[in-house]
Amino acid sequence: MFITRNHLSRRTVLQGLGVTLGLPFLDAMVPAQTPLRLTAAAPKSRFIAIEMVHGAAGSTAIGRSMNYWSPAQEGRDFAFTKSLQPLEPLREYITVISNTELHNAMSLVPEEDGPMADHARSSAVFLTAAHPRRTDGGDIHAGPSIDQIYARAVGRDTWLPSMQLCIEDNSIAGECGYGYSCNYTHTISWASPTTPLPMERSPRRVFNSMFAPDAPTGQGTGSNTTASILDSLTDAARSVKRRLGVRDQATLADYLDDVRAIEKRIQEIERRNAMDPKPQAGGPLSVPDSFNDHVDLMFDLQLLALSCDLTRVITFKMGVDRSQRIFPESGVTTPFHTLSHHRESPERIEEFARLNQYHVGKAARFIDNLRRTKDGDGNLLDHSLVLYGSPMGDSHVHEHRFLPLFLAGKANGALQGNRHVVCPADTPMANVLLTVMHRLGADTQQIGDSTGEIAL
Repeated sequence: MFITRNHLSRRTVLQGLGVTLGLPFLDAMVPAQTPLRLTAAAPKSRFIAIEMVHGAAGSTAIGRSMNYWSPAQEGRDFAFTKSLQPLEPLREYITVISNTELHNAMSLVPEEDGPMADHARSSAVFLTAAHPRRTDGGDIHAGPSIDQIYARAVGRDTWLPSMQLCIEDNSIAGECGYGYSCNYTHTISWASPTTPLPMERSPRRVFNSMFAPDAPTGQGTGSNTTASILDSLTDAARSVKRRLGVRDQATLADYLDDVRAIEKRIQEIERRNAMDPKPQAGGPLSVPDSFNDHVDLMFDLQLLALSCDLTRVITFKMGVDRSQRIFPESGVTTPFHTLSHHRESPERIEEFARLNQYHVGKAARFIDNLRRTKDGDGNLLDHSLVLYGSPMGDSHVHEHRFLPLFLAGKANGALQGNRHVVCPADTPMANVLLTVMHRLGADTQQIGDSTGEIAL
């Protein structure tokens, strides 16, 4: 319980010249002598889904040799594997789930070209557990995805009902192989079975959608590339600060510093790209060449959106099937898709595990930042559920069994953490999706081919 004299509404924003800036959680948002759980400032569960395509090294049956993903020990206090090592400092928030499968990502009829079409189907199944319809007749059919099911329940209470983000080119026009639309390949978020949602990879457009929706597409809020959206909020910020205690003033100052720091990073990327003699062939100026810089920036934008309750639902697609991108910061120089087809070579599998570890490490940085961010009577990770995984297991054979998957966060006490859950053989991943919805409080009876909850 917080004792404050000046009650500030959780919906208070700073406004000026087309800019609307939500505020982080402040002690002043709790009425005096009122338990937090009984106020409008009571923490609401956030849901973040992160997909990394192409499975994981050694993602095979539990106990099989060279399994770099699933821990050998079931239950609590398990030993983290090579690929999951970056998560070890966050043990109390991590739930690893092994032995699930995505039946609807597989070929259901012979004319679907079997596993060769798996790249064209996989991402559409990740959060829907629904079998994508071939588009020979021009129509598409997959979802809805669980992020949008949850957004329908909580999205009306926030400025943005949900956010859909990605790293690689998100063009969804045309066909992406074997009669499947590129809609299936380039998004994991579906508002309905026939309504895929485009994913945004431009940090500038994401930033503007959060704080300056009236700014010109792909640009900042003014002609001066060093100008800040905060310039128009000085009076509003000063007015709010007068109503705050010392601790809240410090929290607000840190938050405004974070907004400006991210804005400066975007401006610097745009400046460098504008001067580049080799333009990005029409790509957004705010997209850095480095995956490392890009993914960190997109995660930091997500943290900012969640901290000020701008949205409670985010999907983030960290890769595209068949991408041949190289990730130099990982120490691996083999192109991604080529390496995922390791041909059972122990050396290539170990190399792929290093790449998996790098990708998990990027998510771990974000998850740790959630843990470090105050939110009500805890932190953002206490009040969030993060789902990270892939719709493939062993990518070399395009297998959709033994999927690499973990959950992070406590979801307001609905998850315990520090657990490795080994599901019975052939458990649908849809059961995990259904369980996630129930832990978030969504009244959902069926997700794809789900048969019930898993025991978390």
